[in-house]
Amino acid sequence: MSESEPESGQERQCVSCGINIRGMSAATFACPDCGTEISRCARCRKQSNLYECPDCGFRGP
Repeated sequence: MSESEPESGQERQCVSCGINIRGMSAATFACPDCGTEISRCARCRKQSNLYECPDCGFRGP
């Protein structure tokens, strides 16, 4: 997992809770099944909230 901040003008949302993560510390990584980029906020990562890939439906902690 890499820590990243989205590029300016690009809006991203946490795939777990849906908040706008622009300007926040967030993890962005490729889906283990299909490679789609997934972003998660620090709170959801810390709480191990489940996420679901919007493209293939893969679920993870």
